[in-house]
Amino acid sequence: MAHPSPDRRPGRSPFGARLEFRWLSWLSWLSPRRYATARSVRAGEAAAEAARKSVQEQEARDLREAQESAPAEAPATGKPGRKAARAAEPEFPVPGDTRAAAFFDLDNTVMQGAAIFHFGRGLYKRHFFRKRELARFAWQQAWFRLAGNEDPAHIQDARDSALSIVKGHRVSELMSVGEEIYDEYMAERIWPGTRALAQAHLDAGQKVWLVTAAPVETATIIARRLGLTGALGTVAESVGGVYTGKLVGEMLHGPAKAEAVRALVAAEGLELSRCAAYSDSANDIPMLSLVGHPCAVNPDARLRRHAREHDWRLRDYRTGRKAARVGIPAAAGLGALAGGAAAAVALHRRRR
Repeated sequence: MAHPSPDRRPGRSPFGARLEFRWLSWLSWLSPRRYATARSVRAGEAAAEAARKSVQEQEARDLREAQESAPAEAPATGKPGRKAARAAEPEFPVPGDTRAAAFFDLDNTVMQGAAIFHFGRGLYKRHFFRKRELARFAWQQAWFRLAGNEDPAHIQDARDSALSIVKGHRVSELMSVGEEIYDEYMAERIWPGTRALAQAHLDAGQKVWLVTAAPVETATIIARRLGLTGALGTVAESVGGVYTGKLVGEMLHGPAKAEAVRALVAAEGLELSRCAAYSDSANDIPMLSLVGHPCAVNPDARLRRHAREHDWRLRDYRTGRKAARVGIPAAAGLGALAGGAAAAVALHRRRR
């Protein structure tokens, strides 16, 4: 039996519907959200919510302390001469533009190496896990820093390792330990150049956020120690203040970072076209493409090419011609390799 022709049937034809679906799919792929998944959107929204809650709680604590202490003299408003010294430079960031904010990746952008690795070293020192897991942390750190990309299987392995370690521990316990670990392993690894970029935004009256796959608790500690506004990080599920060993959505990595920035910008009433973002990795191109002022910092080779093709700003604070030319994070990579070797030697000696 012959089927009625499409133009005689009510509504659109199956062919027309398929064509429209394909066209919309292509439009979706061309948009900045083409890499996003439901899990990355959920992870981004959870990170934004956690970041804003953390900042609000800190502001409330600061207000209580200010009311209780009643200082004899007003707090300093900033270091004299800093703004005057910048007067001759181009006006970016724009002073007083409160609709703008800056978003900084953490690993090898703000800090040499991976925060989760340094955090893992501190937890091992405090007997949170065994030697075998320390060696795996060292291997993951070496892979991330030397391979120049982040393989999904290794990302999954790192996620599972971190979740198994914190499961059953209290959030407050990890926050307290994190303060000590920052002083021991992270404070001396901050890139001064990137720190100055962040300070420029703060001096302009803008909020500055870290955006990282590291646990939000660790990221929040680092942001507070650097005097930044707050942090967007991976949110681990907790019930009654105790970690369950599950994530909310997925790790804040790649597209999830862009979703976290998008959610926070909407919640804060900012404008993406006025915001800035900084990263070392091509995996953060979705986040960098989202804002009006992207900047590649200590970039890997792929991000360096992309930045030059799109006329993005470039900053490289690493030493050595090879790092600047090839884009391999030399200092962090060698540190990772040395860390892995040291861990292996230590394990071998203890087994003898």
